[in-house]
Amino acid sequence: MKKKQIEDMKTVLTSQKQINLSRKKLKQIPLSDQCKEIILGSLLGDGSLQIPKNDKNARFFIRHSQVEEEYFEWKASALEEISSDASIKYSEKSGYSENQKLLFQSGALGELTEIHSITHNGGHGLIIRRRWLNHLTPLSLAIWWLDDGSIISRGRKGVLCTDGFDEDSVKLLANYLEVVWNVYTHVGPIKRDRKDGNCSKKLYYRLWFGTEELKKFLRIILPYVPVKSMLRKAMLLYKDAELQQRWISEMKLLNPNFSEEIDLILQSKQKLRE
Repeated sequence: MKKKQIEDMKTVLTSQKQINLSRKKLKQIPLSDQCKEIILGSLLGDGSLQIPKNDKNARFFIRHSQVEEEYFEWKASALEEISSDASIKYSEKSGYSENQKLLFQSGALGELTEIHSITHNGGHGLIIRRRWLNHLTPLSLAIWWLDDGSIISRGRKGVLCTDGFDEDSVKLLANYLEVVWNVYTHVGPIKRDRKDGNCSKKLYYRLWFGTEELKKFLRIILPYVPVKSMLRKAMLLYKDAELQQRWISEMKLLNPNFSEEIDLILQSKQKLRE
């Protein structure tokens, strides 16, 4: 890889605005930084913080499909400090999926209640606010993408499925990515059928990435992709062999632990396109 490419990548990886968070309430909560980073990223994706009816404190929940078992197991292991003896559960297939669901439920902890009070607004659920978005790290962004991000348009554009948030919240997320991480996304609507009794189409808003902005975003998160099976979510596809090899080289540089797996994922993706 050319020296200029490496320097450009380093610039992207250090592009987050420096914000002093040391005195913020969220920073003072006595959980490890990694634990909080995973929780915050998951709140934008497949995780939730809830205070069950019979509990005084909040619990953290994650649900993944069985096809993401390696990723789920990594999360569960990384969240050991908030887990209990019965944290991992399995459920039968539900909704549109034919796969079994893997469930994580933390213990009911005061520390999680504190995070809940910062990220939620009473009975109104999760509230998208800069006061806690500012605590997201590259690992948090990686979790968000691995949970709800997809590469589309024949392998060179991307989308974050933010269907659980209203238009204003999605616009705030877009602004956050642009201001803090220098990644521009387009907020666009999509109509989807949901199993809500009558299968009526509803309007949702998502974050859409052009090719260059997606590459910038993936360069930020690639060093933090924790398991080989999820590298598929960072595999851009090109018809031009030279452009393809450039991206493969970048992936290997940013996540050298999985060099061999990156080659195998590319081969698998290319076979699917044939």
